[in-house]
Amino acid sequence: MSADQPSNSVAADLNGANHSNLFGYIDRDNVHGLNLAVPEQAKQLIKPWSDREDTSQFADSGVDDQMIIHVPFSQNVRIKSVILKIGRGETTPRHLKIFANYSNIVDFADMENTKPHLDISLLEGETGTVEYPLRIAAFTSVHALSLYFGQSVGGDLSRVYFVGFKGDSRTSRKEGTNKLEIPAANAPDAPLVDRLKQNAGGQQTTAR
Repeated sequence: MSADQPSNSVAADLNGANHSNLFGYIDRDNVHGLNLAVPEQAKQLIKPWSDREDTSQFADSGVDDQMIIHVPFSQNVRIKSVILKIGRGETTPRHLKIFANYSNIVDFADMENTKPHLDISLLEGETGTVEYPLRIAAFTSVHALSLYFGQSVGGDLSRVYFVGFKGDSRTSRKEGTNKLEIPAANAPDAPLVDRLKQNAGGQQTTAR
């Protein structure tokens, strides 16, 4: 499956392939940020696809042009790309760093001594959402991301309108086993369920 094109694949995906949209797996209540003009604005970046181009809700950085958004997930997911709609003109952040699997937000002090899983320059002058493919090996099983935005064009303020992700669920082996065990206790075909349970366990151990 190709993920080479930054923007065109988004338009195609939004027309029907929403099964890869991870919006439903984001723990939106616990999304938060650092150095935001209004702290509650962090949650406003997590929107359904239908609102991806909305510009009425956004997050602005606070005392300078740097901000960090922490996005936890309700279960482990594999992330194939991040999709962003960022500010234009002077408010365009030009740099993105992503830190994966830190239960607490990576703050500015930590960031100086922590190697990001992704460190890229963002496209300037785009008016819509842009997709940035990720190295899947580094984002195979993710429960939280901290996203750093900075180095805005104007140098004073960064603005972000939308943060989204494409990928799929990585349901844990334990959860899958429990689901199979529940009907087994009362079902007349318990041996069949047991066989399914063994097969499910085997698949989980070989999945990346």
